[in-house]
Amino acid sequence: MTYRVVITPSGLQTLAAIPDRRIQQKIRERIDTLAHDPEQQGKPLGGELSGCRSLRAVGQRYRIIYRVDRAQIIVLILVVGLRKAGDKRDVYVLAKKLLRLRLV
Repeated sequence: MTYRVVITPSGLQTLAAIPDRRIQQKIRERIDTLAHDPEQQGKPLGGELSGCRSLRAVGQRYRIIYRVDRAQIIVLILVVGLRKAGDKRDVYVLAKKLLRLRLV
């Protein structure tokens, strides 16, 4: 089954904020792979991010946070960014904040 991949406005903003265009292109290619078996890729997240999955991209440094909607056959890309443990700009911290504020 092929899923339709939709990038949310917050996902587009975080992707556009990456300064290197080559990295953006590699992330876009990785996002395109989510159209096939998105639940077999990435790892399920827990806590505040339960229901979401995280996929590594570009040499393990970047993460793609997404949610799979089986009923509508859609993959929603919520946030894209660098994994910086302990930093307030960490992609997981940003995703939690956006979900808390109901912006995604």
